[in-house]
Amino acid sequence: MFASKFGIRTFIAVTHDFVAVAVAWWLAYLFCFNFEVPSASLAIAQEILPWIVFVQAGIFLWMGLYRGLWRYASLPDLKRIFVAVLIGTSAVLQLLWFMDRLANIPGAVILLAPLLLLLIMGGSRLIYRAWKERRLYSLESYEAKLVLVLGAGSTAVNLVKVLAGSRDWHVVGMLDDDPRKLGTRLQGVRVLGTINELPQWIHKLNVEHVIIAVPSDSHRIHRQALEMCSEIGVKAMTVPSYVDLISGKMTVSQIREIQLDDLLGRDPVVLDDDGLHGLLTGKVVLVTGAGGSIGSELCRQLIAFEPDRIVFLELNEFALYTIQEEFLPRFPKISMSFVIGDIKDHARMVQLFTQFRPSVVFHAAAYKHVPLMEQENGCQALLNNVLGTYLLAQVAVDFGVEKFVLISTDKAVNPVSIMGASKRLAEMVCQALQQSQLKSEQTDSNRPNHRTCFVMVRFGNVLGSTGSVIPKFREQIAKGGPITVTHPEMTRYFMSIPEAAQLVLQAGLMGGTKGGGEIFVLDMGDPVKIVDLANDLIHLSGLGEEDIRIVFTGLRPGEKLHEELWAASENTLPTPHQKLRIAQAREVDEQWLSDLISWLSKVTVSSDHEVRSQLAKWVPEYTNKEIE
Repeated sequence: MFASKFGIRTFIAVTHDFVAVAVAWWLAYLFCFNFEVPSASLAIAQEILPWIVFVQAGIFLWMGLYRGLWRYASLPDLKRIFVAVLIGTSAVLQLLWFMDRLANIPGAVILLAPLLLLLIMGGSRLIYRAWKERRLYSLESYEAKLVLVLGAGSTAVNLVKVLAGSRDWHVVGMLDDDPRKLGTRLQGVRVLGTINELPQWIHKLNVEHVIIAVPSDSHRIHRQALEMCSEIGVKAMTVPSYVDLISGKMTVSQIREIQLDDLLGRDPVVLDDDGLHGLLTGKVVLVTGAGGSIGSELCRQLIAFEPDRIVFLELNEFALYTIQEEFLPRFPKISMSFVIGDIKDHARMVQLFTQFRPSVVFHAAAYKHVPLMEQENGCQALLNNVLGTYLLAQVAVDFGVEKFVLISTDKAVNPVSIMGASKRLAEMVCQALQQSQLKSEQTDSNRPNHRTCFVMVRFGNVLGSTGSVIPKFREQIAKGGPITVTHPEMTRYFMSIPEAAQLVLQAGLMGGTKGGGEIFVLDMGDPVKIVDLANDLIHLSGLGEEDIRIVFTGLRPGEKLHEELWAASENTLPTPHQKLRIAQAREVDEQWLSDLISWLSKVTVSSDHEVRSQLAKWVPEYTNKEIE
């Protein structure tokens, strides 16, 4: 019954200590009389021993000695045992005095008994802990992953501390380039050498995993470690990014595989949180294309600013269902509406704006796959990306939306594809609507001052977005190759989806300082060769170039060898944010917009060839490669 109430381990521990009290006093008598106890003293010892055990054990229970586990016995546990033995011995002496037996007990026994009891109780716990840990290691070392940690800073130390209690990982050493840390021990783990010495330590220690624990500004180390590990056939992993750590989204213990984002070398985005709270908190925000890569990430970023409601507008039913399944359980306190709709359906847009009255619109819906839009679907690209943007933007103006943010692309700069030209036309449509509002304010002083501010944001490719090369490359690697790359010199600008979404929010906040209609260009860093991206993915998969071939297939319809962020005719202006610049693009007027909409109404009966031949009239910088 005692065992069932307190647990078998507690029962064994209590029984051990009961026996320890009896053994300690018995040994004290043996030592005192040199193992020849007189019969008189033996009779007294047998008389008082049950009382001593009862009193001393009662003190142990009262002081809670059995709340912890012996496996984790430590110095505080030894202190509690010492105090319990001391108090128990005092109680025993008082009991013996009360029983008139204290004078019959030798002083050496009274002195030795508590010392022996302390030795037995404390020693047995420490011996058990040492045996348990050695036994666990010997049994589990075959399953635990031996790992080297790169870095010896605070993140690495915290990681080692967390992994010390893990059965899955066993840290055998740390590597760091700081000469002051070489040879030191951190959390019991030695800093063995520098990061350049990684290959030799991997071979020496028979390690199969490397964890990079330098989350801030670590892209150089990530790439260096990845290349070395790939050559040796060892798996490289890392801890969460600095942004995830400080935001509380993830902890150091959540080890993950290295991702392409880690190799880009992008600095964290610094947002104007106060300004964005003023723009978004308590407001209704509508996001078109909410089921897509950028649209869905925008919604994730919006959550932090506590809007009154987020309206997810999406044409694709399955994409909308997927995003609904993600958001509803994760953010139950945010009001959300998931609506199906086509931005070209004017009546549906009016209905939605009437129902929800959005204050801010992020327009991410677009047809964006260049080769697909270039062949057989050119008219649809124009109707969706241009006419759809116009209809949506006009409804936004009519309903007094505060901010309308258009997601554009670097393919709109000197476009050679219908898709790129359509996105440049969408920019120009928003510029024309902005100019129309400004002109109306100047000519009509009685017009209500609820001008919609239009903001356009241009950026390049985002890693892992729908239809991008990354998912395609991963699929090809999974099949054993080859990876198909169009041209060995092809480059693109890349950034992560979260970074792009954060900068879109920041640009949306900053737009309007010069009257609206600004085109913000994101700092995309240096262009990346697609072939280098393919090689990085091969390495991230734990393979080498000899395992997966790369085949060059030639440029596809509508593709450029190198993308641009602004045209030669465009000047750029700096902004207070280091990752945003403003492109001063050619502007258009109301008449141009009227003529464009009239032309678009006839596009539905035009062939893609006719569309290409007329695009240069509307986008002078467009180059029709088909007729060259």
